[in-house]
Amino acid sequence: MSIDTPATAATPSTAPPAVPSDAPSTAPPAAPPAAPVGAPRPDAGSYDPSATTAGGLAGELARLEAQAELSFEEELCLLRELGLTSSRGPLVEVGAGSGAITRRLRRAMPDLSLIAVDIDPGLLAHAEGAGAELIVADAADLPLETGSAGYVLLRYVLQHLSDPAPALAEARRILRPGGRILITEVDASCWGLADPVHPELAGVHAKIAAAQQAAGGDRAIGRRLTRLLRGAGFTEVSIRPFATTNDTRPTDDFAPHLGPGRLQPLLASGVLSFQEVALAADRWNRFRSDPDAWVMLLGFTAAGTAPGPLPAGRPPTEGST
Repeated sequence: MSIDTPATAATPSTAPPAVPSDAPSTAPPAAPPAAPVGAPRPDAGSYDPSATTAGGLAGELARLEAQAELSFEEELCLLRELGLTSSRGPLVEVGAGSGAITRRLRRAMPDLSLIAVDIDPGLLAHAEGAGAELIVADAADLPLETGSAGYVLLRYVLQHLSDPAPALAEARRILRPGGRILITEVDASCWGLADPVHPELAGVHAKIAAAQQAAGGDRAIGRRLTRLLRGAGFTEVSIRPFATTNDTRPTDDFAPHLGPGRLQPLLASGVLSFQEVALAADRWNRFRSDPDAWVMLLGFTAAGTAPGPLPAGRPPTEGST
């Protein structure tokens, strides 16, 4: 499932105009039936789509769609450089959410077989029509045959998990020998650059970080990705950065990451004061109206290869090869 977690506090010299956010790669076209009132929320780690941004679930779906649109081309280019082709699928997208990336992968690679997995059935319902088989499941317990996948993609998922190891072990299990795991993530200490900076927002960022930390997860996970992959038994491990700037996109397109929408739930929960949210909104409006303002968002994609033989401790599923 697509998710977000603890951020480390931005220092005054690097603080962005509002709040850097890198969340689930989920998205929304239509609006399927909502979950029953009072239904328990699936354990998606530190990510709660209905309490992530202003406007509840509808606002989050729109935000995530815009977020995927902003950086997909850069991400896809990197995925291809790291070995993604149409002929070696299927690709299992773990944490697909409502299918923002699923739909874009389908359009970009129409011959690639896609399986979209998410723990939240209500969120995954929005991925209907994305051109993928939809499966409701936990990242650490996938109902897929051992050695049945060519690729596993986890985009902004591991940062929400208190322990990424089970999800990585499960990814390795379902990958055939030679299959590739692809993980896109962030690191809050090097989220990007902005000019002008607004150091007076450092306190806001610190409170956001503390709130995310309390929910579990790790927004500084970017620096750990290669070690996590090696620890899970993957070989040929590498990591590559990708950048998105307003040199080629309108500054307003960066609102899902830098705008104040993410702060509204924290105001409602008492983490932030009205004055702090107003300050962040004011600085974002100043930034977006400044014709000389510049922003670069930085992400990371790590990759590894599943070796053979299959890992011990979980026998091959009946019917797998």
